[in-house]
Amino acid sequence: MSCYKSLSNKVLAAWRVSVTLTYWLRMKKTFYYNFFPTKAQEEAAAQARNVPHHANRVLVEVNNPGEVVAAPGVVGGGVSPWPIRRSLTKREILLERIELSQEEAFDHVFRYWTLEAANVIVVGGSKYPVVIVDFTDERNPRTYHSEHVYLEKSVGVGGGIEIYFLRWTDLAKSRIFNVGDEIGILWDFRSGCFHFKLLQRGA
Repeated sequence: MSCYKSLSNKVLAAWRVSVTLTYWLRMKKTFYYNFFPTKAQEEAAAQARNVPHHANRVLVEVNNPGEVVAAPGVVGGGVSPWPIRRSLTKREILLERIELSQEEAFDHVFRYWTLEAANVIVVGGSKYPVVIVDFTDERNPRTYHSEHVYLEKSVGVGGGIEIYFLRWTDLAKSRIFNVGDEIGILWDFRSGCFHFKLLQRGA
């Protein structure tokens, strides 16, 4: 009886993970713009006050069942387990922050966050503390969590394209990184933290 109960609990837990993951993979976060007043009126008002124009918008969650998205960390089927891959630049190493495009942040990170948590960064513009687990040594992963590890938003000159920075100071100081080193990053929805791996040394 106890074995049956234990098995039932495991099946129930797996089902809950499956349902939760299905929900996240079908949902996406996007901006909803309010055009009252019109964009032209907002820009004119901002110019009159001599301040940058900011669009009147809110972050919303929409159901997108037609979109096929691979679960992060899944290996096989021609899908990379590291949805965010890049070769490190000199700037990313010196400034100790990894740049994420708006598309990367929304498709591979914020998709798995609650709307409230995503709003802290996307709308509020605040720094959001995160945890990074370094799997470069898979047998001995190292966890980094401090005031120097967080995600933040940056807006281009003139209020242009938004980009996001993953501050990785503690990890960057823990080992030697070189320009051109290939790294992989993913947001693990199970543990609620970033996974990191040095995939290949640069030439």
